[in-house]
Amino acid sequence: MSTKILLTSFDTWLSHQLSNASDDLLIQLQKKTLLEQNWHFVRQLPVEIPRASERVIKAIEQLNPELIICCGMAERRYHLTLESNARGNNQKIFTTVNLSQLVNQLSYTSISHDAGQFVCEGLYYQVLSHLQNTSSTRQVLFIHVPIFTSTNFSKIMLDVRQIIDNDFSKV
Repeated sequence: MSTKILLTSFDTWLSHQLSNASDDLLIQLQKKTLLEQNWHFVRQLPVEIPRASERVIKAIEQLNPELIICCGMAERRYHLTLESNARGNNQKIFTTVNLSQLVNQLSYTSISHDAGQFVCEGLYYQVLSHLQNTSSTRQVLFIHVPIFTSTNFSKIMLDVRQIIDNDFSKV
């Protein structure tokens, strides 16, 4: 039996953006994984912390996934980054995933300790806080996705697939 996974992405928020790299990633995953019945997508979240958080937490409650992967766009980054923590309400909450161990298996991903103080960090904080408050053992990751280029596309897709296929009971 495969792990039930919830994947999320954001909508655009600036006029020059034709798409959001996080949503571009989920589109590609949906194309390649039509047979993955345990993958659930909440795409194009509004770029507002309360509304985005409400939708994701509602999906968590309804679907009861073992793994939640929230994705956001990082226009100025060139490779994938896994966020170690999120800040909010004068506190910092860390993911329970061993990111060092996970990143050691990947070729185009690094760890970030600054989720950006924007809606990405706000959503990540709300999800981590919700899971902490409900004493949940679910795993959660936040992945910042750079804009796809002909150079990075296949590398990003390979690393993301390795992340998803990882045995999180060991990480």
